[in-house]
Amino acid sequence: MAQMLDKPARRAYGRNMAVANETIFLDRGTPPHIGTLVLITGMSAMVMNMFLPSLPNMAAYFGTEYRVMQLSVALYLGTVGVLQIIIGPLSDRFGRRPVLLWGIAIFIVATLGCLLAPNAGVFLFFRMMQATVSVAMVLTRAIARDISEQEQAASMIGYITMGMAVIPMITPALGGILDEIFGWKASFLVFLGLGLLTFWLIWADVGETNRQRSASFAQQFRQYPELLLSPRFWGYSLAAAFASGTFFAYLGGAPYVGTQVFGLSPTRLGILFGAPGLGYMFGNFLSGRYSTMFGINRMVLTGSMVTLSGVAVSLVVFWLGHGSALSFFGFMIIMGIGNGLVLPNANAGMLSVRPHLAGTASGLGGAIMVGGGAALSAYAGSLLGEGSGALPLLVLMLVVSILSLASILLVIWREKAIRIA
Repeated sequence: MAQMLDKPARRAYGRNMAVANETIFLDRGTPPHIGTLVLITGMSAMVMNMFLPSLPNMAAYFGTEYRVMQLSVALYLGTVGVLQIIIGPLSDRFGRRPVLLWGIAIFIVATLGCLLAPNAGVFLFFRMMQATVSVAMVLTRAIARDISEQEQAASMIGYITMGMAVIPMITPALGGILDEIFGWKASFLVFLGLGLLTFWLIWADVGETNRQRSASFAQQFRQYPELLLSPRFWGYSLAAAFASGTFFAYLGGAPYVGTQVFGLSPTRLGILFGAPGLGYMFGNFLSGRYSTMFGINRMVLTGSMVTLSGVAVSLVVFWLGHGSALSFFGFMIIMGIGNGLVLPNANAGMLSVRPHLAGTASGLGGAIMVGGGAALSAYAGSLLGEGSGALPLLVLMLVVSILSLASILLVIWREKAIRIA
C-alpha cells in the first residue's frame, strides 16, 4: 500500500513539506489543502448523524422495534472505536494516504450493502462496515500534526473542525426532509455519492505526510505502552473522551426525547438536533483563533467548564419543571461551544506527547473517545422510557462533563509537577 504514491510525487512532496504554505489544491505533491481536510472530516460526521431522524421509519420498514434500529448508532460507534486502534498504527507503518483510500473504498461498498439490506440484521452488519469512514477522523488530525508544531496543530485542527461542524449541524435537518419526501434510503444514496467524491478528492489532493514510517506493524503495537504509561496522554485523551461523551450521550438519547417526549416531526427534530453543531462551530473558531495565544491547556480547561455549565443549566431548568424542546436543544449550543474548545486542543496535546507516534496516538485516543461514546450512547438510550422525560439523559451528561474537567486538571497538575522536579 505504501507504493500507491509514486516515487517522483513522494520526492516532490518531501521538498515542499519544508514550506507549509506552498499548498496547491489538487496537487498531491504539496500539503493537502485545508478545504480538503474539512470535507474529508465532514464526511465522517455526516455518516454518523444524518439518518437519525429516519430511525422510527426504518424500524417500521424492517418490521422491528426502535431500540433495535437505535443499535445502528451504538454498533457503529463501537466499531469506530475498535478500528481506530488499528488505523493509527497502519498509517504510521504504511502512510496516511493509502489508509485513507482503502477506508473510503470499503465505506462505499458498505453503503451499497445498507441500501440493499433485506432485513435489520443485514443492515446493521453493513452499518458497522460503514465505520471505516472513521479513517477521516483519525488521519486528518495526524496529517495536521505531521505538517505543523503543537500549538499550530491545535489551531489547524480547530479550523478544520470549525468548517466540519457546519455539516452535522445541517445534515440531520436534511436527513429529516429527505426521509419525509423520499424515504430513509435517500440519506444512504447521498452517502454513496459523497463517498465516491471523497475517494476522488483524496486521490487527487492528499499526498503522503508521514515522513517517519515505522519499520513494521508489530513495532507500532509494541509502542503502545509508551503512550499508555504517559499520564499526560491519558489526561488529554480522557478530557477529549468525556467532553465528546456529553455529545455521544445526546446522540443516543435526543432522538427519543425529541420524538417521544416533545412529539417532534422528523423534519423539526432534524432542525433542532443540529443545535450543538452551531456551538461547536463557534468553539472551533475560538480554538483556531486563540490556541496559539493562550495555550492548549487553558483552552481545554475553559471548554470543559463551558460544557459543564451548559448541561447544568439545562438540568436545573428541567428540574424546576420549565423544560421544553427549545430549552433542551437550545442549551446544547453551549455544550457544543465547550466541545469546540476542548477537542481540537486536547487532540493536539494527545498527538504531541509522543510526536513520532502521532498516528498511533490519534488512533488510540480516538478509540478511547469513540469506544466510550458508543457505551454512553447505548446507555443513554436504555435510560429513557415511558414517563422518564429528559432528566436521566441530562444527569448522565452532567456526570460525564465533570469527569472531563477532572481530566484536564490532571494534565495541568502533572505538568506543574514535572516543572518543579
